[in-house]
Amino acid sequence: MDIKILRYFLALAKEESITAAANHLHLTQPTLSRQLMELEQTLGTPLFIRGSRRITLTDEGIRLRKRAEEILELVHKTEEEFQATNESIGGDIYIGCGETDAMKLVVNVIKSMQDVYPHIRIHIYSGNANDVTERIDKGLLDFGVLIEPTHLTKYESLCLPQQDTWGVLMRKDCALANLEVISPSDLWSLPLIVSQQKYVSDSIEQWFKRNYDKLNIIATYNLIFNAALMVEQHIGYALCLDKLINTAGDNPLCFRPLYPKLKVDVNIVWKKYHVFSKAAELFLKQLKENF
Repeated sequence: MDIKILRYFLALAKEESITAAANHLHLTQPTLSRQLMELEQTLGTPLFIRGSRRITLTDEGIRLRKRAEEILELVHKTEEEFQATNESIGGDIYIGCGETDAMKLVVNVIKSMQDVYPHIRIHIYSGNANDVTERIDKGLLDFGVLIEPTHLTKYESLCLPQQDTWGVLMRKDCALANLEVISPSDLWSLPLIVSQQKYVSDSIEQWFKRNYDKLNIIATYNLIFNAALMVEQHIGYALCLDKLINTAGDNPLCFRPLYPKLKVDVNIVWKKYHVFSKAAELFLKQLKENF
């Protein structure tokens, strides 16, 4: 298997037609068909379901598509690192981040660095801690901004000088909005929308002082925006971090902090022994100087 064959495979997965994929790749149909049949023989499994009108992926094909996309993304990232010239610092930095207001601190470092080195490009990947750490481990991200609780032992890390506060996102016209802070018993019987991350769930469960299975959890989320839409439609109350949803003015939502207070640290992490590009090395130096 080589990179070229993976590109062929992804083209057919996207086009769902040998004719369209061959035209896109500037190949003849027999050549493309032969290459992909050899790929199936190499892997020892069918990758395509060849229908009369379109070609779709088998379960193994779907798995290979995800892996092929990651491999080609890593190849692209590596090529860009080595294409950077020695005369001027440029290139790409890949940062994954969860939803946190502390990201502003990282953005300030990015801004000051790009003022001096305008050829540096930043690529932001947004996701929860599970998504971000998976991509760090695979070498697809240089850095990750993670909100505790999370396991940091296998990474190098810097703790940002700002904590996040847990609370409840709710409608302004509900009875709970009249309270300044929210206690565990206030939520025991209410429909809750909670984070799907296990470590977060464990932390919230300790705050509630009762098992999750005794709470009325009606939905989970990995990013808060869509959960906020559910709150707006009277579906439930979202447990989330502060300053992620604008609740000012005519917005129907408001945020109330938990009591006892539940604050968490935010860390920027990177893989131990990771070989950085020149741009990423410079970014790490700027981070250490600032934090």
